[in-house]
Amino acid sequence: MKPRLALLAAALATALATVTAVVTAPNPASAATLTQVTNFGTNPTNLQMHLYVPDRVAARPALLLALHYCTGSGPALHTGYGLSSLADRYGYIVIYPSVTRSSKCWDVSSPQALRRNGGSDPVGLKSMIDYVRNRYPVDENRIGVAGFSSGAMMTNVMAGVYPDVFNAGVSSSGVPFGCFATTNGSEWNSDCSGGRIVKTPQQWGDLVRNAYPGYTGKRPRMQIWHGTTDTTLSYVNFGEQVKQWTNVLGVSQTPSSTDYPQTSATRTRYGGTGGTPPVEAISFQGYGHSIPFDAAQAVRFLGFDSASPTTPPPTTPPPTTPPPTTPPPTTPPPGGSGCSASVSLNSWTGGFVATVKVTAGSSGTRGWTVSMTLPGGSSVTGTWSATASGSSGTVRFTNVDYNGALGAGQSTEFGFQGNGSGAGMTPTCTAS
Repeated sequence: MKPRLALLAAALATALATVTAVVTAPNPASAATLTQVTNFGTNPTNLQMHLYVPDRVAARPALLLALHYCTGSGPALHTGYGLSSLADRYGYIVIYPSVTRSSKCWDVSSPQALRRNGGSDPVGLKSMIDYVRNRYPVDENRIGVAGFSSGAMMTNVMAGVYPDVFNAGVSSSGVPFGCFATTNGSEWNSDCSGGRIVKTPQQWGDLVRNAYPGYTGKRPRMQIWHGTTDTTLSYVNFGEQVKQWTNVLGVSQTPSSTDYPQTSATRTRYGGTGGTPPVEAISFQGYGHSIPFDAAQAVRFLGFDSASPTTPPPTTPPPTTPPPTTPPPTTPPPGGSGCSASVSLNSWTGGFVATVKVTAGSSGTRGWTVSMTLPGGSSVTGTWSATASGSSGTVRFTNVDYNGALGAGQSTEFGFQGNGSGAGMTPTCTAS
């Protein structure tokens, strides 16, 4: 089975098309323009690199490696996440890589990817970081990595194989380092995605330490996000990541503090109570693979907001997704031999994210299609864990290869982001 992880963990990808320029010379990217860079160094898996440099760069800028979800791209992440808007405010630089293999998922499973300088995607990503460090006066103590879904998995991998490079990481809807490991060439590990791989903190920590044998230097801090009802990457992986990184960083698994920063969110901090503790974990009660990720909280944890702004703060806040005003609805019980679907909305002025839960009836499914009529003037701008037919009016969403077959009563999720309003949409599910 070819894996295609869910595209995102929050309000993502408002548009996938971004106009870019290609450069091969070692000149910096044009100010405030997403610029494609080629010939950036060793690149065994033919990754693409885009670079965002704000209008005014801090004297010692921080550097962020931002990793997309499956079937996504660097330009899509640049457009939809607010990371570049915050870069405009704080003067840091963002690398937006893109996978070119057919799944558009990061290699977080091969033996090559899970050891330092072993090959595959991590080597190309490290080359991108070196390229920027050689051309800008990057603050070596403020290099971070952040990722979503498959990119969250790669965040943990990069933090494990290059601990001397990164100061902190942000993993949104991912799994621990090494959890997705396979030896048969498969990109997908169903035991891990299903939450069936559980280890002791020491075992998880050893996986990270063994990726760079003999290393005794600093390790990156880690911020972990997850939804409690995630059916794409089980919520079990949230707790396993906490176990892993508290062990790696040598802090207690007992939280130093607990608070509630957003609606439905619980935040625990380990090894410290300030804004940049060794480990910070944020879970969203009742949310699946799509969660209301707040880029400003991630940038705060990374320590990228500590420098004096190099440009006046924007007159409007960065486009992070506000928390929903109502809790997600529960899924109705499956009926008959077909399938049923329910939708939960996370809305803001001018846009929304819809998470749709599909539940098989008594006969299970080999595949499914969900139809939904959007309000007038609304349109779909991005879809994950499904294929959309049309973008306005009545839109049909069909399963992808990994989530079509469901046993009786089993559920899966897909989602989409749209412009306008999603109010009043009623999904209809047809099984095949």
